[in-house]
Amino acid sequence: MFAKDVYINRRSRLREKLDSGVVLLLGNVDSPMNYRDNTFHFRQDSSFLYFFGLDFQNLAGIIDVDSGEEYILGNDASMEDIIWMGPQVSLKERAEQVGISCVEPFGQLLKRIDQAIALGRKIHFLPPYRAENKLLLRELLGISAGKLSTYASVELIKAIVSLRSVKEPCELDEIRKACATGYQMHTTAMKMAQPGVWEQTIAGTIEGIALADGGTVSFPVILSQNGQTLHNHDHSQVLQNGRLMLTDAGAETGMHYASDFTRTVPVGGKFTQKQREIYEIVLAANNKTQELAKPGVTYLSVHLAAAEVIASGLKDLGLMKGDVKEAVQAGAHAMFFPHGLGHMMGLDVHDMEDLGQIYVGYDREIRPSHQFGTAYLRLGRKLQEGFVITDEPGIYFIPALIDKWKAEKIHSEFINFDKVNEYRDFGGIRLEDDLLITATGCELLGERVPITPEEIEAVMQS
Repeated sequence: MFAKDVYINRRSRLREKLDSGVVLLLGNVDSPMNYRDNTFHFRQDSSFLYFFGLDFQNLAGIIDVDSGEEYILGNDASMEDIIWMGPQVSLKERAEQVGISCVEPFGQLLKRIDQAIALGRKIHFLPPYRAENKLLLRELLGISAGKLSTYASVELIKAIVSLRSVKEPCELDEIRKACATGYQMHTTAMKMAQPGVWEQTIAGTIEGIALADGGTVSFPVILSQNGQTLHNHDHSQVLQNGRLMLTDAGAETGMHYASDFTRTVPVGGKFTQKQREIYEIVLAANNKTQELAKPGVTYLSVHLAAAEVIASGLKDLGLMKGDVKEAVQAGAHAMFFPHGLGHMMGLDVHDMEDLGQIYVGYDREIRPSHQFGTAYLRLGRKLQEGFVITDEPGIYFIPALIDKWKAEKIHSEFINFDKVNEYRDFGGIRLEDDLLITATGCELLGERVPITPEEIEAVMQS
């Protein structure tokens, strides 16, 4: 965990952003894999971690906005726990490490919430995503599980988003550690991308790198020579010479901060001319993003600028036609680039997505688009110094989407479908880096994973 003052200051700043009431933040509990005592890997709730820092099960935190009182509720280890897990530090000692002196048994939680409700006080809670916490909130608040998100505190959500969006120096140190591990994962995947290798062998190897560095992967590894499927978690194919292998993977440190990189490489270590032409367009869009990303600029505008780079490059190859700006405004580029340019990153790889993307990625000025492709943009609002974001343009040839648009003559004034049909078996290319927004622009976090065609071929052939 970080130094005690980090957590004290975070809770103090949170209280300053709320008018009154009681903040209830629930930690997570173990979730059984196939029976009670065989559980999935435990992952603490990120907002609980941010304010309370304690990374173990069966905890709740209370912050009284009006009095300033703060509580940790949980139970000390039983003798049975000690037999199976070894000696445990007391909850009081652990709470003191994050600046909290008031520790109560978990069973007191209902009593504390009942008292607050009886006094007519507002209970601020976040939208739950775990079934166990939905059931607990139903018991505490008397709200049916299906309606809890409706009653979640928007005031609390907005306060937390404003705090967690701007990363502290200690957080950036952790993200850089995650990036260093991510670098090793991706360069290893590049070297292994040879004909005849099973995709699962590579996916498992790079996940092992994350585990060996003391954390885990920040999300399930995406690795496939069928990169036209955006989130392809199937690793069942054997790599074939002449195909492209797309790897979207990142590490999570022991303190749960994330990295998220994507690279696309030629199986066997040498790009064909056709692959290189498309690759260079995606790389140009990635670099354009870094050129434009800075405080005060909306990421929606950067997304559209990257889309124009893609449309222009595809027009040069004869895949698109007409006016590039008009094509992007109409959304014609989205047949090739059907997702957003990036998202926030931090304690979660899609940072704070559990709080609601409308609050994390948008604001009153910038609202989500309903246009295909741009509608998937997770981050559209103005960038601020201290944001950590991803930059991940791509070009994909999705046969089902090509056939649909051709049959329905969607954007036929901008797309040369006969030429596109020559790329049906191409796959997809995505190139993703992690960026820190600085006072004057942006900074690549960590050593840049090899990205130019020359760099990639050199690594693969080394």
